[in-house]
Amino acid sequence: MAEEMGPVGYLIVEFPGNRMTGEAFPFLLDLVDRGLIRILDFTFVRKDADGAMTAVELSDLDRDGNLNLAVFEGASSGLLGDDDRADAATVIEPGSAAGILIYENRWAAPFASALRRGGAQLVASGYIPLDAIAASLDATE
Repeated sequence: MAEEMGPVGYLIVEFPGNRMTGEAFPFLLDLVDRGLIRILDFTFVRKDADGAMTAVELSDLDRDGNLNLAVFEGASSGLLGDDDRADAATVIEPGSAAGILIYENRWAAPFASALRRGGAQLVASGYIPLDAIAASLDATE
């Protein structure tokens, strides 16, 4: 199975002050519906003012009465463990909530499979923060 998978990544998205609008959820659903990504694990947590982390139900995070993420409730491959949640707690500010998402880049699966068949190995990956890109572009102008 791993031979046919695309690269797997993770995101931790912080919602300062526990403010979640739900505006991004339709875009996430669209990525899944179009087969570009596959959700492997998805959980929400809150970090109290004292630093304690608690799990949050996915069903109605923005409390608007619509079950925005009920479709992802129970999405758990087992990749996301308690130690990962503890690591996530170190980057989340007290009084905030966060979504922790582990996903497969399905769009890249054929490319990644071909590389693996050829003996290649992924040795590094990452993301460049948008602020860093904007600063770099501004510096070249």
